[in-house]
Amino acid sequence: MGPLNGYTVLELAGIGPAPMGGMMLADMGAEVIRIERAIGASALHQKDVSSRGKKSVTINLKSAEGVETLLRMVENADVIIDPFRPGVCEKLGIGPEACMARNPRLIFARMTGWGQDGPLAHTAGHDINYIALTGALYAMGRKGQKPSPPLNLVGDMGGGGMLLAMGILAALLETSGSGKGQVIDAAMVDGTAQLMWMFHGWQHTGDYDATAREGNMLDGGAHYYDTYECADGEFVCIGAIEPQFYALLKAKMGLSEEEFGDQDNPAEWPRMKARLTEIFKQKTRDQWCELLEGTDACFAPVLSLLEAPAYPANVARNTYIEIDGMVQPAPAPRFSRTPSSVRNAGSVPGADTGSVLTAMGFAEQELAELMAAGAIA
Repeated sequence: MGPLNGYTVLELAGIGPAPMGGMMLADMGAEVIRIERAIGASALHQKDVSSRGKKSVTINLKSAEGVETLLRMVENADVIIDPFRPGVCEKLGIGPEACMARNPRLIFARMTGWGQDGPLAHTAGHDINYIALTGALYAMGRKGQKPSPPLNLVGDMGGGGMLLAMGILAALLETSGSGKGQVIDAAMVDGTAQLMWMFHGWQHTGDYDATAREGNMLDGGAHYYDTYECADGEFVCIGAIEPQFYALLKAKMGLSEEEFGDQDNPAEWPRMKARLTEIFKQKTRDQWCELLEGTDACFAPVLSLLEAPAYPANVARNTYIEIDGMVQPAPAPRFSRTPSSVRNAGSVPGADTGSVLTAMGFAEQELAELMAAGAIA
């Protein structure tokens, strides 16, 4: 049983960060019930890792009976996750006011890109747009080239899904003492701004140039913090920031003090990087692993998504699991006494409608009437 065993979360079906947040809560033991809006909802989400551990209930929220069904479920829930644009839940009759009237302890967690207010609140957007307005996207990429999108990891997942989960956990802690619920406004643009905290500090102290790309220590500007191509076309990376780690890297690679002594002089970085580029191409990735792996030189091979699950250190730590033939990351973080787990791969949409509603007090005759009215499936 995970640390959230006993908590019930209603997750209105969405994509990206909201389902990720729900997945994390399910991994930690919460009963997460995904509410599919449309009758005959697609079964594609069965192939979505974020559906793991969740139950699925299909409710037609465009019908009065469907709305009432959800509001009755809210009476039995601790959290509801809203993945829609601001105002959508209110239009459906399931906004914070309606839901918290049924359950004053409810945490109403809202996940959007731009937040619940402001000039962009009702505007469509995606990860790339959110991170563009925080300086994060501008900072990523090579010198003289255009900014490079970091998949949708920064805005959607780090600034979105994880922020949502953290907000829910904090609100549950507060509610356990106050007995009162509240609304969480989790915005991906806000979360991304949070992720940039360190660079704001460095910019203020003059240790970071926000106008440069590949001109700072952590953006590939420094020769000791970058990726390098090997003789076989594969890549490795080094991150030997601290002097003692840099010294070990030099010793292991046979780098002379004359060529690589001035570690933190940005004027020398391009020359030293060019030299390291030549050196790393002299061996294959496996050969560099044999020399540097497992040392404090801050070295690692750059693995593909397909290679990562089989990497020995990942295997030893059980970083990945396989469910119904699908390889996916294991639950995180890890708990010593109440470990997280994945209970199932995810239900077919609507598969748990009857059992969930019955457990929440709906009578058999009520379920039959709701089914006949097209309010549930």
